[in-house]
Amino acid sequence: MIAPATSVKTALFSLLLVGTGYGQTAKKYAPRVEANITQVEHNLKRVRNVAGQPAKWTLQERMKYYHANGVSIAVIKDYQVEWARAYGMADAEKKRPVTVNTLFQAGSISKSLNAVGVLKLAQDKKLNLEADINDYLTSWKFPYDSVAKGKKITLANLLSHTAGLTVHGFPGYEVGATIPTLPQVLNGEKPANTGAVRSQYAPGLKYEYSGGGTTISQLLVQDVTGQPYDQFMWENVLRPLGMRASSFTQPPASEPRSRLATGYLKGGKAVKGHYHVYPEQAAAGLWTTPTDLAAYVIETQRALAGKSAKVLSQEMTQRRLTPYLDSVAGLGVFILHKRGVAYFEHGGADEGFVSQYTGSLTGGNGVVVMTNADNTALLEEIVNSVATTYRWKNYYVPVTRKEVPQPTNVLAAYVGTYKLQDDYVAIALKKDGLWLAVDKTTAWRMYFSDATHFFVLEDAGNFSMLRDNTGKVNAIGIDNNPIAARVK
Repeated sequence: MIAPATSVKTALFSLLLVGTGYGQTAKKYAPRVEANITQVEHNLKRVRNVAGQPAKWTLQERMKYYHANGVSIAVIKDYQVEWARAYGMADAEKKRPVTVNTLFQAGSISKSLNAVGVLKLAQDKKLNLEADINDYLTSWKFPYDSVAKGKKITLANLLSHTAGLTVHGFPGYEVGATIPTLPQVLNGEKPANTGAVRSQYAPGLKYEYSGGGTTISQLLVQDVTGQPYDQFMWENVLRPLGMRASSFTQPPASEPRSRLATGYLKGGKAVKGHYHVYPEQAAAGLWTTPTDLAAYVIETQRALAGKSAKVLSQEMTQRRLTPYLDSVAGLGVFILHKRGVAYFEHGGADEGFVSQYTGSLTGGNGVVVMTNADNTALLEEIVNSVATTYRWKNYYVPVTRKEVPQPTNVLAAYVGTYKLQDDYVAIALKKDGLWLAVDKTTAWRMYFSDATHFFVLEDAGNFSMLRDNTGKVNAIGIDNNPIAARVK
């Protein structure tokens, strides 16, 4: 997928480094750790670079470039948090700085914690991961139809995105808006703002990301336990993991406004009401900090190694981290293979917030990054810097490409609008070359390696401009396969 990116200048970086209290200086660590922090802050890197252009930047430079008001980071080394530090503004208008205690919306990272909760119920023999979900749902039943071809959906299907269901993600609701019930969300009934969660093909056929499926698991947890979802998750997952600042409550009921980050959109505008409300708690409702999420990452690593079992046993942890159908999607987590070294990870994006965690399956290394910006490229650059600083084997291997300038008449043939799934992207010719506008506020410079193939710095795809049998430009492709058809 093409990820968003922005390039707008922000201010107030005289207050860039803040710590556990508002306006206080950052917590100081041992000289060795401080040296590592400085290294991370000064070596943000992209996967792809252009020959003759800078290959690394400071965190401050990239926060300005991506218009990221605030960033919070926790780094894990040898199964413990080595350092946590916060940067920038939790609320730019009020000049309220981010601290390591500032709470961010975790977006789809919520799915990882949800899976821990569901697997805890399976571990306690309260449900079977391979049984029909309708065996446990009581307040609503999944309406099977001919599309499912007689196959039953299981919890393992829901957690691994192999249930063949619709509704990729959720936009949330403005603060103060009427919030739908879960059955209304699942049926696509007003006031729900998304479609019904239904079969688009038979379960167990292939991977297809579905936040809708995760929302079914949320309702199932409530039906099986008889508890509100946020209460069950607090008592059985968050508190045992030591995530004491975290909550699935939507909207956050008990936290003072001063602890919550304000979300910001791509153009730098604050989210109306500061954040959106997500009744789809399991899919997108977690409020947390990088330090709290690091506790989850560390417990996962220790449980996998047989050194702890605060929530899940070693056996159940192994099952969670084992890809279910393809080579990537486990149960609420993705397995990333970096040239022979395996990591588990998940990203998240709510309105005005993006986040990412990555943990090694062995060795006890990892990082959590959370921002109140609507841009994922910065996350990748920070993770790359951490991986380089801490010498994660084979994780960051940069690729430097050479740009081969093309004549104006060649570039002009590519100018136009292209349909990408349910969205549109546009190519425009400027003085310094072609730019790919992925939304109203975000454009990427296109660097050509020959007359038809190009690359961008914000995405690792090998892009190309495709033509039909008559020679007319008709699509943008990745690996010469069309992904966006030309419409004008």
